[in-house]
Amino acid sequence: MRQQQDLEGLTALVTGATSGIGRATAEELARQGADLVVHGRDAAHGASVVDGITAQGGNARFVSADLGDPEGPGDLVQQAGPVDILVNNAGFAWHGPTAEIDLATFDQLFAANVRAPYFLVGALAPKMAARGGGSIINLGSEAGQIGLPNAAAYSATKGAMASMTRAWAAEFSPAGVRVNTVAPGPVYTAIQPDNETDALGATTPMSRAAQPGEIAEVIAFLASPKASYITGAVLAADGGRTAV
Repeated sequence: MRQQQDLEGLTALVTGATSGIGRATAEELARQGADLVVHGRDAAHGASVVDGITAQGGNARFVSADLGDPEGPGDLVQQAGPVDILVNNAGFAWHGPTAEIDLATFDQLFAANVRAPYFLVGALAPKMAARGGGSIINLGSEAGQIGLPNAAAYSATKGAMASMTRAWAAEFSPAGVRVNTVAPGPVYTAIQPDNETDALGATTPMSRAAQPGEIAEVIAFLASPKASYITGAVLAADGGRTAV
């Protein structure tokens, strides 16, 4: 673990933490001293993340909850207990022509990407406020900031996340709870083949995609006291894709 531990003594809940950006974030927050609540649906993958963190001297435990289910957020809150940092990372993407998405997939997108974070914040932010502080970091996307073909439904969920972030900052930051969104561009994860990510990365001013750890570093910064005057922000981590 790192010698400098800005998050020592704090508990962080990372949703969708068994792979990709979520796993990298859990590992980074643990390196900075946080006690991790690792959320996912696959116990074996969860155990792998927990074992990796504890092997490096960190503290972590796994909790399982289906955030696509209406009862999932409440179940997760009950298992997690008090948390100081919430990272709303869990969700999924669907891309295709607007006319081709079916109603069930549309509803699943909004359930996972919008409804679950909404009710997690609704349950946890007031408790953070009552304790005098906390940090909530939501995972947005460049898709929520610019128009992309074949991404209307997914983009809508990420646009909603950005809007909720601003509203939650107005609601909870007077009580010391900071709320921000990180909006990544193309990132190498298991969601899509590397060659597709390569192609998307080539469209950015930096001419490359990001590694999950690069996004995790941004999330960890927003969770830390170093970002003490940042709230209500949508921070692009997209290689400049939305800037030009």
